Amino acid sequence: MTDKPRYTARLVLSGHIIDSMMLPQVMDMVMDLGGNFTIEELKVGQHKTDTSLCRMEVVADSPDLLDRIVQRARALGATAESEHDAHVERVTQEGVFPEGFYSTSNLPTEVLIDGHWVPVENMEMDTAIAVDRGARRARCIVFQDAKPGMELVVGHQGVRVTPLERSRNAEIFSFMTSEVSAEKPKKVLIAGVAEEMRQVHDSGGRILVVAGPAVVHTGAGRYLSRLIELGFVQVLFAGNALAVHDVESALFGTALGVNIESGRPPADCARWSRAVNSSPG
Repeated sequence: MTDKPRYTARLVLSGHIIDSMMLPQVMDMVMDLGGNFTIEELKVGQHKTDTSLCRMEVVADSPDLLDRIVQRARALGATAESEHDAHVERVTQEGVFPEGFYSTSNLPTEVLIDGHWVPVENMEMDTAIAVDRGARRARCIVFQDAKPGMELVVGHQGVRVTPLERSRNAEIFSFMTSEVSAEKPKKVLIAGVAEEMRQVHDSGGRILVVAGPAVVHTGAGRYLSRLIELGFVQVLFAGNALAVHDVESALFGTALGVNIESGRPPADCARWSRAVNSSPG
C-alpha cells in the first residue's frame, strides 16, 4: 500500500501576527480547506511594540488544494518563504484587465518589483494593481483606467498584504451582542469610545462611522452632526434609510411617524388613527 502524495509549501508570517489574528486565521483556514500544517519556528514579541515571526509548512493532498491554501494565506497576510517578483501581464484592450488579475482588498498591500517590496498606492477594494517598473511604483486602478501597454499584477505571487491590528486597549469596538447588554453600564462603554476617538483625533487619524436609522430614532443625530462639525468624524457610511429618516426628522420632528422628543405619534396622526379605528367596516 503506497502513501498518498504530499504537496508542501512553506509560509512566513511576520509582524503583529497575534494582535491582528493573522496566525490563528491562517491555521483555521488551512484546516478548514482540508490541509495540515506544522509550525517550524515561532518567535513571539516580548513587548507591545515587538513584532513576531512564524514559519510554517503547509501540506495538501493535491497541487490544486495547495494552491488554494497558499492563495488564501497570502490574502490573510502570509508570504512564501522563497518569494519571487510579482507576475505581470500587459493590457491589450482598453478597459479590460488580463485574465487572472490580482483583485485587491482594502488592506495595505505591497508588491515585489525587481527584488524590492513596493507599497501599492491609492488602495481600494476590487481593483487591479498597475506596475511602473521604471519608477518602481504600483497603484490601484479601476477598469476604465486600464490602457493598452499597462502592466498589471496577475496571480498572487509577489503580493504581500498587511492585516489590520486589533486595538491594544480594551475591546471598545466589538460586535454589539458581545459588548452591549442591559447589565453593563453604558457610561463606561461610552467613555471608552470617546477616549479612543480623542486619541485618534489627536494623532491626526481619521474616523469612519457606519450608521443606521437608529441614530435618528434615538435622537442621536444631533450629536453625530456635532462630532462631524468638531472634526472627530471624517467619513460616514450609511444606507438610504438614514438619509430618509433624517429628512423626516428635520421636517416633521418624527422618525417613522413617532415624535422624537415625546416618543408619541403627532396629534394629527393620533386623530387619524382614532378616525380609522372608529369607522364602520
